[in-house]
Amino acid sequence: MKQSGRPIRSNKCPAERKCGGCQYLDLSYAEQLKKKQKTVEKLLKSYGRVNQIIGMEEPEHYRNKVHAVFDFQKGRGIVSGIYQEGTHHVVPVEECLLEDRRADAIIGSIRQLAKSFKLKAYDEDTGYGLLRHVLVRVGHATGQIMVVLVLGSPILPSKKNFVNALCKLHPEITTILLNVNNKQTSMVLGEKEQVLYGKGYIEDVLCGRTFRISSKSFYQVNAVQTEKLYGKALEYAALTGRETVIDAYCGIGTIGLAAAGHVKKMIGVELNQAAMRDAVVNARCNGIRNADFYQNDAGRFMVQLTESGQKVDVVFMDPPRSGSTEAFLDAVLRLRPARIVYISCNPETLARDLQYLTRGGTLRRESGKSGGKAGYQVAEMTPVDMFPFTDEIEMVCLLKSR
Repeated sequence: MKQSGRPIRSNKCPAERKCGGCQYLDLSYAEQLKKKQKTVEKLLKSYGRVNQIIGMEEPEHYRNKVHAVFDFQKGRGIVSGIYQEGTHHVVPVEECLLEDRRADAIIGSIRQLAKSFKLKAYDEDTGYGLLRHVLVRVGHATGQIMVVLVLGSPILPSKKNFVNALCKLHPEITTILLNVNNKQTSMVLGEKEQVLYGKGYIEDVLCGRTFRISSKSFYQVNAVQTEKLYGKALEYAALTGRETVIDAYCGIGTIGLAAAGHVKKMIGVELNQAAMRDAVVNARCNGIRNADFYQNDAGRFMVQLTESGQKVDVVFMDPPRSGSTEAFLDAVLRLRPARIVYISCNPETLARDLQYLTRGGTLRRESGKSGGKAGYQVAEMTPVDMFPFTDEIEMVCLLKSR
């Protein structure tokens, strides 16, 4: 695999040192991978050997989800960009090294159209103004593009003309939504939504499955590396077609539906209602009949499953950055699947959870024993570079029942 040794100079990004999004701009890509490898080895080497990190051949412009906040700045007029790290001051950004170029171009056009249509940028302090955020999602394999206009009011003046003008500039756009967020909140999207153009969602293909993606769906932002990450997860699961598997924290069902063709039964669990609806639709669209989805807290669901006495062979878990809960981990220990495939976006919380799983959690404390078979053994770990130029690291880890 090609891995460029060329350093990315700071003049490639005028927002460097302000937005805080990139920590490794001054390092060559090979140096970035080496640094990440050392980080995970230091955190996780006590559990076993860490395989070589899986990097990208083309590590720029990989983000398929791009968010821009809009603001009015004296001397500049309407600007769009990102909040300066630790503040709500908007740093203007026209092009980002990480973001899909098509998304950046669309945001630039919206910025210009906002001026010509005399749309005011939203002011967080006063609550005055209209245009608050723009969210663009791009289907890596399909090329479908969603644009979400996040407004402080449900009324967009000259709505039809604005949509027509934007689609004329960017005919590649497949759907446009108006989202209303008029609350004092750090959340980008509000509850109310209206489809202005197209179907209101896009589709993408991942691991041979077609996925429906709505504005609020969780979908990995780097599709190229997600294929590699999930490929490794499925390899670790060693599925034969006879297993019952759980996809905990399943989102729109990506890893679970990728596994469904290789198992007897797949169970997906997700708390987010919009993502759960998409997961059900995705299963139907892919002709998958051996998948059941439940809207529930993953920890609570695992406890209920354990109490029901159901047997599960493999658990896929992909928790948020904060890691898993003790209740969830204890339920897994009691459920005792043969394999746990842990996908982590935070090696520090992964290390904490691995300690819990390998030591048997509260099961060990309840038994009063210092050893025994309560815990799991880490069999293999592989880091995947999902976010080049940042210090973020994704891990996939295989645990086997002792």
